[in-house]
Amino acid sequence: MRDPSLSRNTASRLSPSRRATDLRRLRSERFDVLVIGGGVTGAGAALDAASRGLKVALVEARDFASGTSSRSSKLIHGGLRYLEQLEFGLVHEALVERGLLATRLAPHLVRPVPILVPLPAGRGPRGLPGRVWRRSYYGTGVAAYDAFAGLFGGERGMPLHRHLTREGARRTFPSLRADAIAGAIRYHDGQVDDARLVVTLARTAASVGAAMVTSARVVGLTRQAREVTGVRVRDMEAPPGSPDAEFEVRARTVIAATGVWSDDLSEMLGDVGVRRGLRVRASKGVHLVVPRSAITGEAGLILRTPTSVLFVIPWGGHWIIGTTDTDWRLDRAHPAASARDIDYLLDQVNTVLDRPLTTADIEGVYAGLRPLLTGEADSTSKLSREHAVYEPMLGLLLVAGGKYTTYRVMAADVVDRAARRLGGVRPSRTADLPLLGADGYAALWRDRADLARRHGVPGGVVEHLLERYGNLTTHLLDMIDAEPLLGTPLAGAPEYLAAEVAYAARAEGALHLDDVLTRRTRISFETPHRGAESVEQAAEIMGRVLGWDASVRAREVEHYLARVQAERQSQRMPDDATADAARMGAPDVRGLAADRGRDAGLDEVELPG
Repeated sequence: MRDPSLSRNTASRLSPSRRATDLRRLRSERFDVLVIGGGVTGAGAALDAASRGLKVALVEARDFASGTSSRSSKLIHGGLRYLEQLEFGLVHEALVERGLLATRLAPHLVRPVPILVPLPAGRGPRGLPGRVWRRSYYGTGVAAYDAFAGLFGGERGMPLHRHLTREGARRTFPSLRADAIAGAIRYHDGQVDDARLVVTLARTAASVGAAMVTSARVVGLTRQAREVTGVRVRDMEAPPGSPDAEFEVRARTVIAATGVWSDDLSEMLGDVGVRRGLRVRASKGVHLVVPRSAITGEAGLILRTPTSVLFVIPWGGHWIIGTTDTDWRLDRAHPAASARDIDYLLDQVNTVLDRPLTTADIEGVYAGLRPLLTGEADSTSKLSREHAVYEPMLGLLLVAGGKYTTYRVMAADVVDRAARRLGGVRPSRTADLPLLGADGYAALWRDRADLARRHGVPGGVVEHLLERYGNLTTHLLDMIDAEPLLGTPLAGAPEYLAAEVAYAARAEGALHLDDVLTRRTRISFETPHRGAESVEQAAEIMGRVLGWDASVRAREVEHYLARVQAERQSQRMPDDATADAARMGAPDVRGLAADRGRDAGLDEVELPG
């Protein structure tokens, strides 16, 4: 539990001094629950456990959301296509969570986005039966989606669907080819900055007493007989040769929320003959980012493709187009998008656009890996999005699979399992626990013009901050009041303020430029230069907070630019193998020796924790 003398906001700050304090706690305390992995499920599990009054720690090898949880389609959704697969339970569960996030838990981060389901055109009178059947078929599916949200989903937080004629669809989305559609159905889902939600979860967990430490890599498990009693951790920020770089963390229960690294736990336990009871397969999803001016529309699109579902989603001054759904067996830390992936997405979206997109339109590209529970399906698009909790050994719990939207359910399930072992633990309360920034958000949004006047900043700046920080916006405005230069836009990324870089290092656990330019902001994929024009200024601002000298600033800039160059090169490669080789040309800024698991031997099998 947090120190009662501290406010919730103060207790949540993931500052450099907080990291040092939490590292000391890792070395000296025995925790009820130790979570491995700082993605959405791991951060959610840390919050769930800490809010029940348990002593909790979380370790993450890189940064919060540095894997799958920052590389999604940015949607909080029930999964409309899962209705077609008759996965009613999964859809119901996700729609309940969507409603909670949009109305109670994180209304400052999750908001409605309209999406069109275009109805394919059928030519002439002979095509009329087909057009009628398709409108009925898709309409029934969307109506069922709304019914699940409204009748069974509690607080829906989203408008109801509407049928549109061809003309109505083109008024909403003028870039749709008139000859490609017979009309459309408009529905709503939730949109979120996925990485920002994870950081908010991590800070909320910290606010209720959890020790949250990034750049802390798990390199082994500790055991007594056949019971896991903790982990060995390496501090990736420790000076080379430091005797404090590696240490043990003691815990009554270890929860591994390690996503596509889940199978590696079995490798660590191989010497005691633990069988794999849970297998996870990685599916690569690639997204393109193009400027808003490249497509004219006031809503998103959802399209059926031969191998996946394709979304075209408005994202501020941009569109996000994705995703692919292909098996991936190469580097898991830095999945690479190839020219083949990019061409596939362009080919699919161009079937419905009146002005075809080309590679010249692309501002950014990102790729992520979905952790899917393996089954008998040949295609990853058919593997289960349900989650599972598994106990391969006493004291160790694995949670894997699932959807971003249902992270809270996954977290509650695995902590429930741990609670049965620990005894005397109260039930999950996260369904009623607003995330940091949510309290009072509606009132602040209503009074945003007055807030802007009081701080002497444009109204658009306050709106931007409120939609990213909620009630914490006042902290950033106070920073700007104290240091007006922090109110200036970043070079090459005028939609972001210098204050956001400083705040990321002061309060959000950012340790490296990549953390800020890729996850605290999304400059790395929202700008054609991928952050290259912003990196020097960002390094100067971060350096003042973190105490970087000139050599450290130069090294950080060099690492970031090398990463950008490696990603650009990978996206010109023809296939996964060559794209992976190109992406691996840039070393990780945290100095990781190997990102490929077995390369460094059993003790060096790498998990995201």
